[in-house]
Amino acid sequence: MSAFPSMATLWLIQARYQFRTFARSKVGMFFTLGLPTVMLVLFNALFGGGTVDTASGSWSVQQFYTGGLAAFTAVSATYTNLVNVVPVRRDEGILKRWRSTPVPLGVYLGGWVSSALAMALLGVLLQLTIGVVFYDLSIELAKVPAMIITFAVGVTAFAMLGLAFAGVVPDADSAPAAANATILPLAFVSDVFIPLDDPPRWLEVVGDVFPLKPFVNAFQDTLNPTVTGSGFDTSALIYVALWGVVGALLARRTFRWEPSVGGSGRRSRRRRSSSAG
Repeated sequence: MSAFPSMATLWLIQARYQFRTFARSKVGMFFTLGLPTVMLVLFNALFGGGTVDTASGSWSVQQFYTGGLAAFTAVSATYTNLVNVVPVRRDEGILKRWRSTPVPLGVYLGGWVSSALAMALLGVLLQLTIGVVFYDLSIELAKVPAMIITFAVGVTAFAMLGLAFAGVVPDADSAPAAANATILPLAFVSDVFIPLDDPPRWLEVVGDVFPLKPFVNAFQDTLNPTVTGSGFDTSALIYVALWGVVGALLARRTFRWEPSVGGSGRRSRRRRSSSAG
């Protein structure tokens, strides 16, 4: 009689399964990895000849976009990915079936989050590689620890926020609109697509309140040659981590395993057809 696999083994198996499942989705892969890459190339072709003024000095627009879009790719792979996928799996009845198996529920969620983190890492490495090869991006070894920790804090926080928000998305059809409506407008005021130069005060406040801008700026600091020292932005990391804690607490209350009433999945459609009959 074979022993039941350990929790760590189950976690890795689930993470690998979720990663492979998502990697088979051409649409998901395009929006997670392809679209930020297209934006990086396009923005640098249009605006890449200038410099960006920061508190520590001026640096290349090309390097600015590489750092900002690398951070945005990480957010897309975690927050946007989970907000999109969780309601679909829920309305298809997959979450309900998972819940009825003997495997601990934490393994499923942990594997799911781990696969999103792995996809985020892949996306960031792709953006940084393009930056180094084509846009003269310089990565200082002294700042690599800050880069790794900033990435880890950011993607974990946005994964928790993604799980929390996925719980309040009413059904699978609403998920893409909900994900994009909550993250894309913030990207425009969070130094991702355009460097804001003396914006209206209310836009600055919006960017400072939500965690995207602190994460983006902290990650950019690890690549900015005008930033001296280790590159750590401790206050930004603490702020983003606190958002992650809030997201984890909310996820415990909002996460749902049962299909939505009137949801858009195949299982929900079958249920509505049976009721109508």
